[in-house]
Amino acid sequence: MRKLYFLVPGTGGKFACGGLWAELKAFKLAQQVCIAEVVTYRQREPDKPFLDDLLQEPNLDNAIFVISWGFDIAQLAKKLQQHNVVYHAHSAGYKFSLPASIPIITVSRNTLGYWGQKAPNSLIYYLPNEISYEFKNLHLERDIDVLVQARKSSEYLLKQLIPALQQKCQVQVVDSYVEDLPELFNRAKVYLYDSAEYWAQQNVSEGFGLQPMEAMACGCQVFSSINGGLSDYLDPGFNCYKIAGYSQEYDVDRILKVINSAISPKLSEEFFAEYRPENIIKRWQVILEELNAFFDHKKNYPGNIPSLTRGRLLNLSIQRIKNKFRKKYFQGL
Repeated sequence: MRKLYFLVPGTGGKFACGGLWAELKAFKLAQQVCIAEVVTYRQREPDKPFLDDLLQEPNLDNAIFVISWGFDIAQLAKKLQQHNVVYHAHSAGYKFSLPASIPIITVSRNTLGYWGQKAPNSLIYYLPNEISYEFKNLHLERDIDVLVQARKSSEYLLKQLIPALQQKCQVQVVDSYVEDLPELFNRAKVYLYDSAEYWAQQNVSEGFGLQPMEAMACGCQVFSSINGGLSDYLDPGFNCYKIAGYSQEYDVDRILKVINSAISPKLSEEFFAEYRPENIIKRWQVILEELNAFFDHKKNYPGNIPSLTRGRLLNLSIQRIKNKFRKKYFQGL
């Protein structure tokens, strides 16, 4: 198999975020299938190759560049157009298109559907994010009634719901990096997550939404928005509760009811199996075999399926209207 180069702007500092950690987890699992390496392209790091230097090397046909940083994709795709490139898509909604020569791997079925419509001639695959085994129910004493991470939380959550809950129960708001997130989830009865407002401001979608699933794996009851990739696995009324439900008072009543009833989610390990390392490694194996076959094919054959450009869509619409009028005309004879 070809070597994989996972391109990230940097591996720490200002680039540190959930999307970066998810990409690095995907990289480590890919290493179980083939040779893979992390490459930076914005900040140089002493222990990692830098993209501009790497592109000077020969025999890069034996490599696949994996790009994932949404805001940089258009620029990277252009820079790497002479090479084998795969887009590892987390969020959807970025204002760019990709040629059919760049296959797409999506982290959620929500994003899979987005690219299935936007890039109908591209090879598209589904590879969910990993929920590692450290996220499990340790059956600890749950001394936190409500847990909230401030980042990505809505104004309603931070300025209305949380102050109301603080008058009635023990609430912990996290606004910095947590060293042991599984332990914190295991101490909480309820986890609140409301990211719809945040992603609406970014004009892109929630790619996967790791935290609610990690909380569920640790035995928390989850109240969450159901936007973007969250809709892959959240099922209000069955494995979670929809937050921001009509009124603040209704939210408070439902959350207190869950806290006081000591209800724990009854989710089997089978529910999480799709997102555990073993399944993702198996999917990597299949996807990478297909990608290597595709890039072998691409060397000898050009793409020849018409793309759904604006111009072509306009022509198709005109043809449809003409055919409609022609059909009515002949029916009237």
